[in-house]
Amino acid sequence: MRKKRAEKRRVTPDPRFNDVIVAKFVNNVMERGAKATARSIVYGAMDQIAAKTQQDPIDVFRKAIENAAPAVEIRPRRVGGATYQVPMEVREERRVALAIRWIKKFASERRERTMASKLAAELLAAANGEGGAIKRRDEMHRMADANRAFAHFRW
Repeated sequence: MRKKRAEKRRVTPDPRFNDVIVAKFVNNVMERGAKATARSIVYGAMDQIAAKTQQDPIDVFRKAIENAAPAVEIRPRRVGGATYQVPMEVREERRVALAIRWIKKFASERRERTMASKLAAELLAAANGEGGAIKRRDEMHRMADANRAFAHFRW
């Protein structure tokens, strides 16, 4: 066991939008340390969103993250030899991390040509309350609702 908990690293805001969540999104999209490529993908998606919706892309992005973020999740809890799926509220930091992860995952599974267009389409879908990330959030909420009887096992 660790003697002391590792301190959280602060992510510096991205240069274009000066937003920490966009920087986290870029870091999540990044593969093998290619941050410039990840930035061009995310910024390309933002440009496409701006062109399609005539709105500020950062507002659409925030709305997508907010819509895709789960409020509750189920976590396994062992009580006397049995494992129960206990619904628990999700911390704000984890909510954003899950939303980012799901949006990226379902964007990469889309059929569009470039990753930027896939991301733009998934972000627009999530902002409108549809798409794979929203389905995943709803599925998680349904599971938590189904296991509400075990909520008293919360720690």
